[in-house]
Amino acid sequence: MAEKLAVVVGGGPAPGINGVISAVTFEAVKQGLEVIGIYDGFKWLSKGDASHVLKLDIEDISRIHLRGGSILRTSRENPTKSHEKMTGVVKALTQLGIRYLVTIGGDDTAYTATRVEQEAGGHISVCHVPKTIDNDLPLPHGVPTFGFETARQLGAQLVENIMEDALTASRWYFIIAMGRSAGHLALGMGMGAGATLTLIPEELGNKISLNKVIAILTGAIIKRLADKKNHGVAVIAEGVATRFDQEALTFLKDVPLDDHGNIRLAEIPLGNLLKQRVTEELNALGLKGTIIAKDIGYELRCQPPISFDREYTRYLGYSAVKFLVSGGTGAMIMLKDGKSLPIKFSDLLDSKTGKTRIRIVDINADDYLMARRYMIRLEKEDLEGETLNKLASIVKISPEAFKKKFAVAVE
Repeated sequence: MAEKLAVVVGGGPAPGINGVISAVTFEAVKQGLEVIGIYDGFKWLSKGDASHVLKLDIEDISRIHLRGGSILRTSRENPTKSHEKMTGVVKALTQLGIRYLVTIGGDDTAYTATRVEQEAGGHISVCHVPKTIDNDLPLPHGVPTFGFETARQLGAQLVENIMEDALTASRWYFIIAMGRSAGHLALGMGMGAGATLTLIPEELGNKISLNKVIAILTGAIIKRLADKKNHGVAVIAEGVATRFDQEALTFLKDVPLDDHGNIRLAEIPLGNLLKQRVTEELNALGLKGTIIAKDIGYELRCQPPISFDREYTRYLGYSAVKFLVSGGTGAMIMLKDGKSLPIKFSDLLDSKTGKTRIRIVDINADDYLMARRYMIRLEKEDLEGETLNKLASIVKISPEAFKKKFAVAVE
């Protein structure tokens, strides 16, 4: 009887999931394995339920790599929350006769994969494939998670369209982009479209001042007006909201959490909050204008993958199976310089939290510093000399008062 390999998809959708499922199935069958697709992530497995499965063969996965979404669906079920759930997962996989397990997901699913391997005690070999449009798994600089490039491309296109609307209708847009812990997607969208400015949590620190964010956005609008432009687009990573300091805690206190204990950022009206506060600031300075808040996130997750992610996911799926059948286990697979390299689960975990480490944007790297140069926002040199006088004249206050008011934006 052939050994069995199972595929589980966890977390939110990302372009390219079906490409991994396809490649894993194709290579596993070629290796003489039977492939079992698990529906709905760990939702049923955590209950010890082994009935929600799909036997996969090559004819079942032909051409699915072109599609967005996941033929196995997905969920955010977190079996690591209890010993009973973890026991249920191993019980169900054992009942199915699973020898190998490929998990597809982000940081939370990666952590679940490490726990499954531990609980299985060597009876199930586990390999994780990194998936997230947030691009925040601990891969080397410049190596993306699959789905990120597709999401960035569509996101940049949408921002570009909105920029044209901003110009045509003489207004500003505050676009909130997905990115719970890191600003990779927001930065990629902003740079790809040439947005007026992008704000990411990494540049603002661990305790973000809401007043500073308001000053940055208001200052950018005034700087554009000084250049005789009454429109613009700011792309803001949603993760900014999770780092606000005490002044904004009332804004976050009633926001629900998901199964992994993360704030449901989709429930936070960050764009509307910033729109309201900046509008108040502008009105107080005698300026009128229209600001529109817009979230871009769910539109990106099930986009059909671009050719990069189609090819990339096939390499990842092939490499995951190759790693497992060669005796490997307990690692996340990655591709660098054309070669597949496993990263041991132990190297993925943060020693302090015990959870999967997060890759944040390196604001000292040349690619970020270059991106920053293209943004139109207040800089330290703007608060000196003739530039300061010009900006102060727009809001009809003294240069000294302007500098005092907006110094926080350039700190």
